[in-house]
Amino acid sequence: MNKIDTRGMSCPQPVLMTKKALEKHPEGIAILVDNNTAKGNVERFLKNAGYTATITEDGEDFILEAKK
Repeated sequence: MNKIDTRGMSCPQPVLMTKKALEKHPEGIAILVDNNTAKGNVERFLKNAGYTATITEDGEDFILEAKK
């Protein structure tokens, strides 16, 4: 699964990077975020785009796995 790292970025950058990555890999990707705001915004974008989002914590970071 392809992974993008959006740690250290403020919204809307994580959402825009997620959208661009999904255009290249519509089957699904993993998104690494480091704050609750980005986690919530990316999760909301994924659901609106028709993806399921599985969220796991990795230390202080979150990994969102997007799948169709």
